Amino acid sequence: MSPGYPERGPAEVAPEIERYRVVDVRELAEWHGELGHLAGSKLIPLGELEQRLEELRGEGPLLLVCRSGNRSGKACARLVELGFEAPTNLAGGMIAWNEAGLAVERTDPERS
Repeated sequence: MSPGYPERGPAEVAPEIERYRVVDVRELAEWHGELGHLAGSKLIPLGELEQRLEELRGEGPLLLVCRSGNRSGKACARLVELGFEAPTNLAGGMIAWNEAGLAVERTDPERS
């Protein structure tokens, strides 16, 4: 059964990452953590998603990201329920992205 939103792996997404508005639904500590985050991504922790819906409206498809793809999948499902057009889930999350050897940003939490 289809989850109601597309899931794409790092190898599929990476070549066209610039077409997406990337939203990371992890917590701030994870954003700054060892897995890093995607350049240009916006941090909206899953627990804040519904309060920050206006930040998600706009042009271009959404790509939701988390550590493993679980929380971002939940976020995609909820956004579909709320009427957003098929946000894409990054299958495998930042774990899979790192395993694929793709570029990440790492930031110092002391400087943010």
